[in-house]
Amino acid sequence: MFKSLFIKLVALSGVLLLTGCAVAPPKNTSNACDIFTQYPDWYISAKQSEQKWGTPVPILMAIISQESRFQADVQPERSTFLGIPGFRKSSSYGYTQALDGTWRDYQRATGHRSASRDNFHDSVDFIGWYNSQSHKLNNIKRNDTYYLYLAYHEGHTGYKQKTWKNKKWLKEVSVKVANQAITYHDQLKTCQAKMKKGESWWVF
Repeated sequence: MFKSLFIKLVALSGVLLLTGCAVAPPKNTSNACDIFTQYPDWYISAKQSEQKWGTPVPILMAIISQESRFQADVQPERSTFLGIPGFRKSSSYGYTQALDGTWRDYQRATGHRSASRDNFHDSVDFIGWYNSQSHKLNNIKRNDTYYLYLAYHEGHTGYKQKTWKNKKWLKEVSVKVANQAITYHDQLKTCQAKMKKGESWWVF
């Protein structure tokens, strides 16, 4: 019994060491149970963000899925002129695809100056923080994925000015994110059931 517990603790501590490092995307990004089985520390980080800022874990994960497909260092392609690489289309980067300025706002607001967009823990905390601002500034419910994503994409001012109203493509993406959040939620309920039966050592 003690030997088994020791092995589990060692495995968990090894995984936690990866929290600050850029890691490969999960093998199955469409299933929340598979994601958190592969990276148990990601659940810990997502749950901490939920408890701190109020956005449920499935919504946090659905936004990251849409923005970066869980790729730590993804960024826009460079423009080209006569085959010569030029500037990137925007400064968006990492799991969150947050812009440089928005990320600096987060760092200043939270005091987390060393936060990095290619760190999952920092990224999921950022999304929770940003959504909490959407709630405060635009009165969006903390569990309303559709409108949270519209504000995430358009910015707080853009959302207030309803810049998304005539963007059919963006509203379709928001529906997609909302549906993904529902799927993740339903999947996580099955994980919890397995955990209660002793089929999983990591906790929700």
